[in-house]
Amino acid sequence: MNICIYGASSPDIDEEYINAVEELGRKLAKRGHSLIFGAGGRGLMGAAARGAAKEHGDIIGVAPSFLNVDGIIFEHCTEFISTDTMRERKQIMEDRSDAFIMVPGGVGTFEEFFEILTLKQLGRHGKAIVVYNMKNYYDPLLTMLYDGVKKGFMSEATNEIYQVMEDADQILDYIEQYIPEVGRVVKF
Repeated sequence: MNICIYGASSPDIDEEYINAVEELGRKLAKRGHSLIFGAGGRGLMGAAARGAAKEHGDIIGVAPSFLNVDGIIFEHCTEFISTDTMRERKQIMEDRSDAFIMVPGGVGTFEEFFEILTLKQLGRHGKAIVVYNMKNYYDPLLTMLYDGVKKGFMSEATNEIYQVMEDADQILDYIEQYIPEVGRVVKF
């Protein structure tokens, strides 16, 4: 199975996050899955890739050519796909992935998550989406999503098409047991 991990590229992240995501990458590869990611060599993207590499897993990095400068790209990808744009990058990651995990990150990670969530809401894919809420990082975002339901901006069903978890094994168990819901459109 190809599992996409969206996450921070910042090198200034607390080691606890780095270690947890590296462990997720290691466990993902140990279970025989391939990692698809934005090809970053630093931050949580790099941590996931280093973990997968430790278990000799397949690592598919996707990045636009303008990011391919010294120190930015993870150098040990099994496959590296260069794109012209960020939009192409996301499309390839979406198309090649069987499931998505959002680990802590910033604006780019949020944008990737919301696009993949919106596409699932619109019935464009039925793949598993998991928010890895380590150290309660995503609590404010989740509060906003639940508040959107309370205030009538979105339906409760939108908050039911992704899962929130705090344990790497639990996440991988969920993804492995997940049955895709192809074509299901969520009521707004």
